Amino acid sequence: MPAFLKNEWTTFVISLLASALTGSLLFSGANSVLTFAIGAVALSTLATVVGHATEQLGNYMGPGATGVLQSAIGNLPELFVAFFALQAGLITVVQSALVGSILANSLLVLGLAFFFGGWKHGTQKFKSETPRAIAILMVLAVSALVFPTLAHAMHLPAEAHEGSLSVASAIVLLVVFFASIPLSLQGGPIVEAGHVAEHKEKPWPISRVVIILLIAGGMAAFVSDWFVQALEPAIEMMGISQAFAGLVIVAIAGNAVENVVGIQLALKNKADYAISVILNSSLQIALALTPILVLLSFFFTSTVLTLVLPPLLVVALLLTAILSALIVYDGESNWLEGVALIGLYAIIAMSFWWG
Repeated sequence: MPAFLKNEWTTFVISLLASALTGSLLFSGANSVLTFAIGAVALSTLATVVGHATEQLGNYMGPGATGVLQSAIGNLPELFVAFFALQAGLITVVQSALVGSILANSLLVLGLAFFFGGWKHGTQKFKSETPRAIAILMVLAVSALVFPTLAHAMHLPAEAHEGSLSVASAIVLLVVFFASIPLSLQGGPIVEAGHVAEHKEKPWPISRVVIILLIAGGMAAFVSDWFVQALEPAIEMMGISQAFAGLVIVAIAGNAVENVVGIQLALKNKADYAISVILNSSLQIALALTPILVLLSFFFTSTVLTLVLPPLLVVALLLTAILSALIVYDGESNWLEGVALIGLYAIIAMSFWWG
């Protein structure tokens, strides 16, 4: 039996069943927490299906081009969830989820990868050029959040123009993101290192790849809408704040696939691949997904998303960028550094439990 039928096909069927069950539970008025949980499973499995399909494109395209496309398509579920949440007026959830996705990857997942990889293999060595490049771009992305937030908090003249400042900063981030694409298309170090598809089985026909991407993408749009509709009542039933729900629950659910892959690579002693996959996921959210949502919100949603964040979120991002950069700078990792990253994530998460 082909590997597709054993693994990818099973995941595809599970994603369709979970998607259908999410819709059925929502429209039948079932328990909101159950609907929310099944929706999270549906989004995670749909993201897995999209990941399998885009990796298969590597058989027809170069690794750089495939990496760019994989990054774009892989963020579709998160984009849909954030878009529908903005339409529902849940701006706190959106802000927290975007920051939470970066924190979950750069602290929790990277920490778990370092911990389990170090526990099994001892000190792991990796090439530090790619993590350093990512760290530089992350500082730029965090800066785009710091200055609008400071202008608002300190009541500077720019406060009256925070919408324009947010749009301008978002455009700068997108320009930097698109400027990196030519290098990526040539197999540049950042995307190529993160592209870890290793298919030894017979490649899928291109028609199958396109059909599966269309089905999974369409279902992701519907499930994201249903997921958001169940989100607010589920938060009320669980008695947690919107900030905590976005920062921890929604963020981890939206990045479940990258989380598992990064840790598995570290356990296989592929530290270079693990770090590139994990940190690139954070970078794509900061440089591409966040500015795209800012621009979309000004034209297509009832709630405008600016780059003015609650100060605690900005401080969390700054500390994350600093600690992760210091840890990856020497090209080595161990289990204790993993514990430090996980510890910072736990402290930040607890700080947002009450809102």
